[in-house]
Amino acid sequence: RGLRASPRAGTAMPSWVIDGYGSNEVLRFTREMMFPIIHFPNEVIIKVHAASLNPIDLSMRSGYGATALNMKRDPLKLKAGETEFPLTLGRDVSGVVMECGLGVSYFKPGDEVWAAIPPWKQGTLSEFVVASGNEVSFKPKCLSHTEAAALPYVGLTAWSALKQVGGLNQSNCSGKRILILGASGGVGTFAVQLMKAWGAHVTAVCSHDASTLMKKLGADDVIDYKSGNLEEQLKTLPLFDFILDNVGGSTEKWALDLLKKWSGATYVTLVTPFLMNMDKLGVADGMLQTGVTVGSKTLKHLLKGVHYRWAFFMPSGPSLDEIAELVDSGKIQPVIDEVFSFSEVPKAFLKLEGGHARGKTVINVISRQ
Repeated sequence: RGLRASPRAGTAMPSWVIDGYGSNEVLRFTREMMFPIIHFPNEVIIKVHAASLNPIDLSMRSGYGATALNMKRDPLKLKAGETEFPLTLGRDVSGVVMECGLGVSYFKPGDEVWAAIPPWKQGTLSEFVVASGNEVSFKPKCLSHTEAAALPYVGLTAWSALKQVGGLNQSNCSGKRILILGASGGVGTFAVQLMKAWGAHVTAVCSHDASTLMKKLGADDVIDYKSGNLEEQLKTLPLFDFILDNVGGSTEKWALDLLKKWSGATYVTLVTPFLMNMDKLGVADGMLQTGVTVGSKTLKHLLKGVHYRWAFFMPSGPSLDEIAELVDSGKIQPVIDEVFSFSEVPKAFLKLEGGHARGKTVINVISRQ
């Protein structure tokens, strides 16, 4: 049927797992994690050279989104009595293809690849990970595995928000005024570079100690949110064509007033209550509440002449192909805050939990890069 089990099926591999949700103490190193198996013809097994952490890893460690993710893992509830544990976190991978399903023609063992693994699958803080072929792309040639692992998840999240949801592309950005709230994290540093590569005017909001980094990445204006009332500071600037919000919270109450009215200007937020609604209200009521919320907000702002949108991470090998071209042409570079060894994964989680990241926290899964 076009299926092929891994010859190493039944053998174990080193991995960082959680056996329940909670704080950093739930992270456990094991050498007994089951080796991944190819279940579908379009899957590949990747030997992980480097991975990186994202805020979603902190959220998942604490149990956020578990209701929705478990539904996605087992929509028909065929595995009654089984749980998602032991669960491996980590979404980004840069590594080498070890094995391909019979339906995979685009990749072969030995290819250097990168990918962002969706959160309902086992993650990349492991020696090997299985991915669908359509989630995988050839790693940019100019980057090491350590550098490459910093980009897929944040790159695809920004790509989803700016291109798929926001409608921006390299032919319609020239001269557009873009505001990025929360510009110094992983998604923000990628978004600043992408918008500059596409010819936009970028205003980046971050704390003062990240302003040098923002200028280096090409931001035209850098606003320090700590140096006074942010809303008042931004109101002194000309209106914007597009706002990307990585911060959420109270910013949503006033940020849309900074957009040009009746000109197709758009506000896209990556901070949404979708998973939280499902955790609190269950799948059906949570989805209903989410639909009502986004529908009412969209209509309210449409009546004021601006577009309001939600965006989410979307796994996509073809989008990573386009991102790899931008990287290899020198238009986008990874921004790495700190690199940890595989034995230091709990320390890396604490670093991310401390906040105020300047780019990404990367894990070298194998020490030779």
